[in-house]
Amino acid sequence: MALTVPRNFSPYLTLLFPLWTMLHAQRQQMSNSSSITQFLLLAFADTQEMQLWHFCLFLAIYLAALLSNGLIITAIACNHHLHTPMYFFLLNLSLIDVGSISTALPKAMANFLWDTWTISYAGCAAQVFLFVFLISAEYFLLIVMAYDRYVAICKPLHYGTLLDSRAGVHMAAAAWGSGFLYTVLHTANTFSLPLCQGNAVDQFFCELPQILRLSCSDAYLREFRLLLISTFVFLGCFVFIVLSYVQIFRAVLQIPSQQGRHKAFSTCLPHLAVVSLFLITAIFACLKPPSISLPSLNLVVAGLYSVLPPAVNPLIYSVRNQELRNAVWKLVTECFPKGIECLSSSTYDS
Repeated sequence: MALTVPRNFSPYLTLLFPLWTMLHAQRQQMSNSSSITQFLLLAFADTQEMQLWHFCLFLAIYLAALLSNGLIITAIACNHHLHTPMYFFLLNLSLIDVGSISTALPKAMANFLWDTWTISYAGCAAQVFLFVFLISAEYFLLIVMAYDRYVAICKPLHYGTLLDSRAGVHMAAAAWGSGFLYTVLHTANTFSLPLCQGNAVDQFFCELPQILRLSCSDAYLREFRLLLISTFVFLGCFVFIVLSYVQIFRAVLQIPSQQGRHKAFSTCLPHLAVVSLFLITAIFACLKPPSISLPSLNLVVAGLYSVLPPAVNPLIYSVRNQELRNAVWKLVTECFPKGIECLSSSTYDS
């Protein structure tokens, strides 16, 4: 016996059918998102020989970054003459650089060796969280360092009161805390979105924009609003850095002696170079047109802003800063030989 629908119910069926279709589509999207247990990363090369070559290159860059940043951290921590707010902020910057480069490169190097380009869902979420946290904390710390240079050059008589050791600790903690809060909001919101575009990440590590591209178009609007607010906050911080350096350059040019101007520039130029390197690589990665979004170009851009700054920042600060260079050289020439001598003597005695 055929089931007949009364004619009076046809308008209600017309209204309920689109609602049922939308709910079914959302349920299908959530099931697709919940079924994803791992992500596929983008490989650098197709052949094993090229992957081994990339492994050696990344290993050399990683070890150089660890060594250079480790020397700066140890030199600042062991030298009491460098226990000032400027070098305390530099120590925090080196810690962030070690963490950021350690977030992406070890996993990539393991993929090069074992030729497995997958990462678990939890591992991808942890990688996104750590990378965004360290990058945003570095940006906020660079703002703090710009304020430090502004007070040191434009208001040198008030430097001891405005930036004592306690104020330096509070400002560094504020930079870390702001980065953590920003990261929690973005990571929680991003990984709560349903994923409708598969699980292939067009990058050699998990990054926030690539995960957003896998989300559904309607769900992406939630994260887009948060990104828009973040953009205005970051632009305001950028304007603060620019205005700080405008005042710094005006004050430096008014110094009568050439030696005083050279000393002032030597303390400001490394920070300005680090800020420029950070912003140029980040802006190029964010504003790259989608029409030229090639896999090889994406890998190069990601390498620029994730690998280059942590490896180059110690070199930038060591070249122009005589005090830091002397402290690092003293550490290398005095402390390391004594440590090696102690290790050799203990080995000989045993």
